[in-house]
Amino acid sequence: MQLVLYDLRKNKNKMTQQEVADYLGIAVQTYRAKEKGIYEFTQDEMFALSELFDKNLNEIFLPRKYQNGNKQPS
Repeated sequence: MQLVLYDLRKNKNKMTQQEVADYLGIAVQTYRAKEKGIYEFTQDEMFALSELFDKNLNEIFLPRKYQNGNKQPS
């Protein structure tokens, strides 16, 4: 799961998955799967989310090996 993305969306910006999916122009089911780490975000989607939440890409997205609680970045 993209924990930082979840926190930005839900807690800091009070947005629903539907609102973010609409912003990206994708189905809410697709967004949900991407937020859970089942599918990867495209580069365009990552840049759009970076702009939406006013954060750098590396503040939101972690390499896949660090997702889902597998490892902590150093």
